[in-house]
Amino acid sequence: MADYEFLKVGRDGPVAVCTIFNPPENLMNSRMVQEFLRLADEVEADEAVRVLILTGGVEGVFIAHYDVSELVAASAILQQAKNPPEELHATHQAFNRFQSMPKPVIAALNGVARGGGCELALACDFRFMARGGHIGLPEALVGILPGAGGTQRMARLLGTAKALEMILFGKLLTADEAEAIGLIHKAFDPGELMAGAMAFAHAVASRPPVSVAQIKQCIHEGSQLPLLEGLKLEQACFWETMRSPDALRLMTDYVEGRFQPFQQSGDRP
Repeated sequence: MADYEFLKVGRDGPVAVCTIFNPPENLMNSRMVQEFLRLADEVEADEAVRVLILTGGVEGVFIAHYDVSELVAASAILQQAKNPPEELHATHQAFNRFQSMPKPVIAALNGVARGGGCELALACDFRFMARGGHIGLPEALVGILPGAGGTQRMARLLGTAKALEMILFGKLLTADEAEAIGLIHKAFDPGELMAGAMAFAHAVASRPPVSVAQIKQCIHEGSQLPLLEGLKLEQACFWETMRSPDALRLMTDYVEGRFQPFQQSGDRP
């Protein structure tokens, strides 16, 4: 992996771990966003990487929020602009890359994840969070709105009524509260977070990669389509999995009694 200013990238077999490090507050900024774009390109291109974990490198902080000083400067410019930009901002582009890449992305939230940190987590496929932090979108408290996908992804995840309440009041939730409403997948004690996330990542990494990629595409893209169009997408993705050598090998092993793949309901790393 390339050298980065704000990201430290390591490997544990097929799992890449990206630690976000911008002390003391672990703020997101425009330069970090560009590094997220580079990271997404590198992870997707590396066939040895099956799963990406994002976590924070400052104790108790995943990402505190986006650097508000950059937003103040942008606001001053926009006060005089006749027409705001229409092209998707680089932050949207980066988060969309994580969501659309064929490899699962896990947010291991080691603490505070407000504003842009919450929005980054929402763009990930799985969210695990350490107790002791909090997560939410408080932008309305300073007169703006979550501008990196927060209104869209939170509404799709929680429903419009709950998202509207969360965002209008800038509510911040503990890990257990976030798990209870489905904002995160699981809350951990701080010392268990990375071990839990890594065990989950390795379990996902053991799945056939073509199947994983096509399932991710079906769910993320298909959920935005009318049912008939979603079914057409699912069918096209199904044919792609059927063409993979892994599918032929594993189904043949099952039919011939060499493979017993089925887990009981609730079994999960």
